[in-house]
Amino acid sequence: MDGGRPLDRELPAPPALPDEAPDRAIALAADRALAEAVLAGAPGAFERLVKQYQGLCFHIIQRLVRQPDDTRELCQDTFLRVHRYLHQYRGESSLQGWIGQVAYSVARRHLERKRIPLQDASDADAHQALLDGATDGFDLEAAHSDEESARCLHAAIEMLPPVQRMVLTLYHLDELPIGEIASMTGLAEGTIKSHLFRSRQRLRQVLETRMGVAA
Repeated sequence: MDGGRPLDRELPAPPALPDEAPDRAIALAADRALAEAVLAGAPGAFERLVKQYQGLCFHIIQRLVRQPDDTRELCQDTFLRVHRYLHQYRGESSLQGWIGQVAYSVARRHLERKRIPLQDASDADAHQALLDGATDGFDLEAAHSDEESARCLHAAIEMLPPVQRMVLTLYHLDELPIGEIASMTGLAEGTIKSHLFRSRQRLRQVLETRMGVAA
């Protein structure tokens, strides 16, 4: 996983800075303007929306579904739904979060039809409160600095349950805050923190076993 958040960073997002409110207002205004342009049929507006958010949709769907043909089809279905239901977007939250919700819903229904569980039964949320702010101090970015260990890391990520794969990707690669991931998926923030903690623990165990990486 190149770029993005270091995997050893603590999970809770830092408190909002005073100047973030104006930035958010500007971002929401830009989102509303793009949505209105698409709804008005402005030339190139929908293509601009697809280009802006196709990477996000791919990450959400691919990490849940994994099958390339299914991923492409579901991404197309996502943007068809976005186009059909964009009039329901109210501009009170980010367009990114709204489109992410659509992508997650499309992928989730696909898995349900195929009777593929989204998460392991052992990933219950009984210990969420204990995981808030938890970090295991294990630097996975440094641990996969060479090509062989990087292959092991990516193979280990593919072995994670679908939701853990997706959450890990959105948080560390797309650098989405936990609150935004919660908005997209409908999962509680504590649940997302639990998924991140458990997925990091699993990756660490794989690297320790296969590569002899010390904790």
